[in-house]
Parts: sequence; structure tokens; C-alpha cells
Amino acid sequence: MPFRAKMRIPASLCMRCRGAKRLCGLSYCPIEIELITRSKVGIQGSVREIEGSSPPSVFVGRYGYPKVSVYPSAPPIKGDTSSLAVSAAWIDMPLEEFISQRLSMLRGSTEFSVNAAVDPDKLLQRIQEISLSKGSVDVDILLEKPIDTSRIEIDDHVTPMGPASPMKSFTLDSTKTDQHIEKVYYDTDLKARDAVLALYKDKIDVERISQSLSVGIMGEGRRRKIVPTRWSITAVDTMISDDLVEDIKDMPSIDKFLAYRMRVNGNYFMAILTPSNWIYEWGESWFPGSTWNMWGDEAEVEIDYEGYYGRKTYPDIGGCYYSSRVAVGEAFKRMGRSGGAITWREIYPGFNIPVGVWFVRENMRRLFSQNPEEFDTIDEAIKYVSEWMKVPPDKWKSNSYVYRTLRYNNLERFFSI
Repeated sequence: MPFRAKMRIPASLCMRCRGAKRLCGLSYCPIEIELITRSKVGIQGSVREIEGSSPPSVFVGRYGYPKVSVYPSAPPIKGDTSSLAVSAAWIDMPLEEFISQRLSMLRGSTEFSVNAAVDPDKLLQRIQEISLSKGSVDVDILLEKPIDTSRIEIDDHVTPMGPASPMKSFTLDSTKTDQHIEKVYYDTDLKARDAVLALYKDKIDVERISQSLSVGIMGEGRRRKIVPTRWSITAVDTMISDDLVEDIKDMPSIDKFLAYRMRVNGNYFMAILTPSNWIYEWGESWFPGSTWNMWGDEAEVEIDYEGYYGRKTYPDIGGCYYSSRVAVGEAFKRMGRSGGAITWREIYPGFNIPVGVWFVRENMRRLFSQNPEEFDTIDEAIKYVSEWMKVPPDKWKSNSYVYRTLRYNNLERFFSI
């Protein structure tokens, strides 16, 4: 399964580095990814059958909607593969190990109408059983034509995925179901939003909740649908963060500016929680040579935001907006306090492969697990996080809705004294 970086790396550099020094400037080693993936997949050509343990994992594509492709997936190994589908486990993996694990997930595909979840046929029921499983489940997928293991898929919303081919048949062993997911599956009077929040409060991983929504096993019976994975992830992050934000609005505000910062895998995450009513923004700055600024000449800054009553339109910046918002809501709820939030991320040239919005959600969660620095003013807090910035602080501030709003409110209070 050849993996190619988006740049040509001289062999002499690789021989000097041997995966240890990152001399190419990437935040991962493409050679290590290829070697690890080959060892997991055990093949370099093509296969006609996938025998392995699904973590569990099912992917739903969005092209062709309202008729979509559904992909049960598994690596060609048997045993406990659950770490391949739990975002909390990915955060501690080296980036190349995470990517190689995900690329080893081979997929069979079949098509369904999105409304098929209302009255699922036997094949869809078997696929849904994967998502109901408490742990890894053995599957056997016969393919209509050989799977080309050189073809992989990457996406900025979902995790990297291995290659796929149309299914001829699909079987799975009996499995123990997750009692929490099973409960919402059989409750055909429970709305999808209520099911999502129930699973979240039962400590089910967000990726599992998204997958359950995606394969159509939650919601009111006659309204159940198969949902493309890309959409289900954002829907779940939105529903969870909406609920968290409404909860914290009734709590007393923090009384200091709390600043957080963390560098990881060619990224710099920073956050400032503000003593104010709810106000929120997520900003990204992609440097030349990073995933979404591959051919630019300078770092670009993009920010989306909301005021106290939220927003009515989908943010241009994408699903990371809501993934970060989940982590912010959780941080305030743990404190029993309310406030506003500036959340920014700088992405540097070595980070040039999309890995999914889980990367933002889990890293922001980790960021907020740290002890913050406290400040009396927003400018002091920004000065602190700017010590590690590569983008000029004034460029961030000039684009920041929260910064402008809080500075304006402070000036109003000053002149009204």
C-alpha cells in the first residue's frame, strides 16, 4: 500500500534521518507509515476477501446522496482492534502510527437509499450490528473485484481510510452489543438529538456516537436515515456543544482571563477563556506547505465566531469549529462556570495530511486539561499565548471577533464612568 508524501524527499536526506530527526520538515515519516501499513496489511498487491476484526467501523460516503455508499471495514487481522476506532486512543499515538493503522482498514462497499434505515433489509441490519457491537467483531467480506491496496482516501473531516471495493457478500460473527447503544436503537420514540445526548452522558466516545447516527440506528423509527459520516460527525459535535453551552449560560462567570497553550505534531493550539457572557470563536492559520495552504506565500488566518445566541449558518471554517466548541463547553462545565472563548490554531508546513476533526477535538480537550495562566486583561492573555506564535499577534487580533467585541465593551464601560 504505497503512501506518498506531497513533496519529493531526496533519498540522501532519508538515509541521514532514518525517521528520527524529521529532516524533511514533515510532522510524520512517510516511509514509516508505508512500512508499518505493509506489516499490518500483509500485502502489497490486491485482495478479493477481507477477513479481520472490525473495531467496530462503518463509513458512509456522501457522494450520490440520497443514494450513498456504505463501507463496513476491518484490518486483515483478528483480535482486539478497538483502538483503531476510538479517538481518545489516537491522541497518544505517533502520527505515523495513527495514519498507518487507519490506512490498514480495508473496506467493502454497497449502496443504500438514505431512507433504508426506516425498514432495513438483512444486509443493512448486519452492517448496523457492527455499530451495536461493544468491541471488535470478526467479519468476512467477499469482494466483487480485487481491492487495489494502493488506493486510499483522506478527508479533512473524517479519519484516513484504507482502500475499498464493492461487496459480493458480508458476514459477521455473533457479538456482544453495547447496552447503551442498544437501548437507543430499540427506542423508536426517542429523537436523534436526545439519543446523541444520552450516549454522550453515558460516556460513549464521540466517534462511536457519530457512527451510530451515521448507520441509522437512532432517532424516531419512521424518521431514521443513513447519514454520511462527514455530516454525522459535525451533527454530533454540534448537538453536544449546543447542550453544553446552554447548560453553562446559567452558571456564574469566571473572573479572570484564563490562557492555555500547547504545541503538538506541527500544530500550535491556544485558547483564552474570557470573563464575559457566552461568545466564541475558532480560528486557524495555515502556513505555506501545510495541508490547506500548499502553494501560498504567507500564513493565512481564518476565523468564524458566534455571539450569545449562537449562529444560524454553517461556519466557512468547517467542522473543526464545533469540535473545538465541544472541548470549550466541557472545560466550562468542569469548572461550574461560564464565559467566552477565543480558540486559535496555527498549522505549520510539516503538517500536510488531513487526519479528521477528531484531531482538534481531542487536542483541545488535552489543552483544557492543563492548568491555565490567569490574567486581568485580554491583552495580557494574548501576549502570553503570542510567545509561541509564528503569526504576528496583531494579525490574529485584527481578525478576532471576540477580541474586538471585548475591547469595545471595555471602552464603553470606561467612557460611561
